Amino acid sequence: MRSGHKEASKRLYEIAEAQQGFFTTKQAKAAGFAENTHPYHVQAGNWIREHRGIYRLASFPRGERPDLMLWSLWSRNRGEVAQGVYSHQTALSLHDLSDIMPAKLHMTVPRSFRRNSEIPRVLVLHFADLPQGDIGVANGVRVTRPMRTILDLLEGGEVLPGTLRQALREGLRRGLIRRSEIAEARKHLADSKQLRAFFQKVAA
Repeated sequence: MRSGHKEASKRLYEIAEAQQGFFTTKQAKAAGFAENTHPYHVQAGNWIREHRGIYRLASFPRGERPDLMLWSLWSRNRGEVAQGVYSHQTALSLHDLSDIMPAKLHMTVPRSFRRNSEIPRVLVLHFADLPQGDIGVANGVRVTRPMRTILDLLEGGEVLPGTLRQALREGLRRGLIRRSEIAEARKHLADSKQLRAFFQKVAA
């Protein structure tokens, strides 16, 4: 019995290790922990319940941004695949392209995304079906790539064009954005005088 628990603990640790110490109810069950034992592990101090259906190993070192992994797991579908991609102001901050520190976490989810429960107040959801090429990774979670991030913010208008211009130049300087991406964006946005002017000023 003890060896079975040891194996289950090992499997759970391997799952949690890839997720900054976090794991879901389904993942714990898959590792070998029956659901009726989960409250015991919380009471015993082995696990910390972070949100409905999401736990964290108490012994695992706390990361710099545990909130990012927590809400990424919250966005998972029935197949346990995270649907959310951090975007907009949050992505700009994660790419270190601006000093903007948004009070809430901005996340883009597929248009088909649905939740029966209330959306946590810390999240601002944007609905769009992102091409795989617009998605990267930062802090161990999915995030929109810098060029897509800037285009989303330009469209939304919540961030001043001057701030985005500075972010675009910084992205170019650090190799996070390619000139070819700018050329592609300008081609697709040819019908917008405002956006044409934005890119012209960057190129100047």
